[in-house]
Amino acid sequence: MAKQVKTASGSKNYKPLFGKENYRWMFIGLVLILLGLLLMIGGKSKDPNVFDPSEVYSFRRITVAPILILGGLALEIVGIFKKSKAENPK
Repeated sequence: MAKQVKTASGSKNYKPLFGKENYRWMFIGLVLILLGLLLMIGGKSKDPNVFDPSEVYSFRRITVAPILILGGLALEIVGIFKKSKAENPK
């Protein structure tokens, strides 16, 4: 249902841009992006003069984290473009 909002020029119908389902998809996408970024951090060496490739190029940082970030971005797109059920009456 559209809400009535009074403005200086009179009352106009107010229709929210996104529905609850859209916000839910966008929130899940944001959580996946943040989880991917958290998995990427770290890799500090105990000795700055020694390079340990297993810390920097681990499977978690090179594969899992970017997949989570891209999945989160895809869910953000789904959340933005998905039509809410209120807009599609049967």
